[in-house]
Amino acid sequence: MISTLSKKHSFNAVYDSQKVYRLILDAMSNPAKVVMINGYADKLYGRYPAFIAVAITLLDNEVSFHVCGNDSLTDEIASIALARREKNANADFVFVCDLDYMEHAIENAKCGTLADPHKSATIIIQTDGAPSCGLMLYGPGIDGKTVITVSQAVKDAIAVRDAQHYEYPQGIDLLFISDTGELLAIPRFVRVVG
Repeated sequence: MISTLSKKHSFNAVYDSQKVYRLILDAMSNPAKVVMINGYADKLYGRYPAFIAVAITLLDNEVSFHVCGNDSLTDEIASIALARREKNANADFVFVCDLDYMEHAIENAKCGTLADPHKSATIIIQTDGAPSCGLMLYGPGIDGKTVITVSQAVKDAIAVRDAQHYEYPQGIDLLFISDTGELLAIPRFVRVVG
């Protein structure tokens, strides 16, 4: 994998993916904190370099993934990350690069079981638009409550997820990636006030 990757991209599958992983962990541990992965995504080519950086970091041959409505991105992720392609409902990671697929992707994502809540999906969504919506969040990783400003797409995705009314401890994690490489994580137990 590394030799194929190095011929096409300058992203180092070992060192750069470790750094991206630490940034994702930082975002997951500190909801509402935006981290920048653009320095690593810039080492990749194509239309969705941040998606590819996250895919290289999180996927391997032990997990499955689904890309909503983009066959070329599906092929690229499969060839680089060597992960199994799967239907939306069974995938461990679901990539949404077209917001028209967002609601369907979230509504049909696996949310784990009461016995195995960790067997749920992580939805990675390409967002667009400037931050214009204020949200007050609470939950693990947040001291009390915090207010963040997000794009309409982020607000809508969280609303769709929360409308699923998962039974605790089930749920799905959301990762949002902007065109400029900003990454925001909203873990499954973080909720919007009101």
